[in-house]
Amino acid sequence: MNNTNKISILQGRLIDPANGVDTVTDIHIENGKVAAIGETPAGFQAATIIDGNDKIVCPGIIDLCANLREPGAEYKATIASETAAAAHSGITTLCCPPDTLPVIDTPAIAGQIKHKARKAGYCRVLPLGAQTQGLKGEKLSEMAALKGAGCIAISNNYAPLANTLVQRRTLEYAATFDLLTIIRSNDRHLSDQGCAHEGKVADRLGLPVIPEAAETVAVARDLALAQTTGAAIHFHTLSSASAAHTLAWARREKRRVTADVAIHQLHLTEMDIEGFDSNTHVLPPLRSTGDRDGLRQAVAENIISAICSDHQPHEADAKAAPFPATEPGISGLNTLLPLTIKLVHEGVMDLSSAIARLTIGPAEILGLPLGRLQVGATADICIFDPDTYWTVVPDQLTSQGKNTPFGGWELPGIVTHTLLEGRIVYQRD
Repeated sequence: MNNTNKISILQGRLIDPANGVDTVTDIHIENGKVAAIGETPAGFQAATIIDGNDKIVCPGIIDLCANLREPGAEYKATIASETAAAAHSGITTLCCPPDTLPVIDTPAIAGQIKHKARKAGYCRVLPLGAQTQGLKGEKLSEMAALKGAGCIAISNNYAPLANTLVQRRTLEYAATFDLLTIIRSNDRHLSDQGCAHEGKVADRLGLPVIPEAAETVAVARDLALAQTTGAAIHFHTLSSASAAHTLAWARREKRRVTADVAIHQLHLTEMDIEGFDSNTHVLPPLRSTGDRDGLRQAVAENIISAICSDHQPHEADAKAAPFPATEPGISGLNTLLPLTIKLVHEGVMDLSSAIARLTIGPAEILGLPLGRLQVGATADICIFDPDTYWTVVPDQLTSQGKNTPFGGWELPGIVTHTLLEGRIVYQRD
């Protein structure tokens, strides 16, 4: 009997929030699927045995936003480099936003990205299709064709739409094809050319600001348009407690809306931009301590049901100019899981809830049959040691982007194995 594709993970602590499982057990894998949990099936002989003692075994992480920079900005990163970093970090599925060069507004570009990701073999990449042609905010993209080419949702990412009517038309069109619209809610007139949260820190540093209202006004507008059109929307990288409160209301009203938050927004605040550290230049900006705490509460209560990396790798020069002139974004793949575990250590939520925000939460947002590990499920698995600490050294990140504000932080959690469809795509030496 051929057993080369059979793997047994022995005596790991299986945490599968989707099925309410938290127990020490064995998992047996065959042909890319979970064959059994607990007892070894009759006649099953594993070719590979993984010792799960003192480790957490959970579904593979699903990251709702990771910029891969290819095509168009390979000097920053490539599909191969960043999917390898994802595998190193326990991430088995990631969404690639549409602002590549060329933009993901044709089936050909979507197909090219998926092909390169399959060739690299480290991680499942799901492209997001452009909401408008060329992300110019004017003419609607061919959403049906993009969906047919494998785009999991549509988004205009940071690019503003020409006006509210265009937003309404895109939502109507997306609703027709049952396509999720992912929105970075921002009023471009209020945010203008700002780079920091409107508050005392920005005032003291003399930085142009982005008020909280730039987000909250846009969230209210987008909720109203979604209600009118019947579209399903997802708010990407919320940054304010006020937006989280509005989201809580919308979810109580049974609106078709979900949201995620970038992991750095749950740890950093406007205070961290002191010293003009360009690695803390992000969009939306780091906000107040009250905003951070409000976001933490929303995540703990599952109002915000997913945490993402919002991974944006940059070359060194992109962060070398004066703060407002630097390119925003953090290289976040390598720190997504450890920073989420840190929330557990800080008492924000329990470990099962934290894992849920990285697995079943994003899976359900995207309507994917992933993020769970019952018998018959796809064997996307992350195995990590939760109690071993490591120090973040930017130059040692496996992402091509070394731009992180977490340099010197001591974080819990080291991934030892990542399995994608039953294949070991990363194993720690």
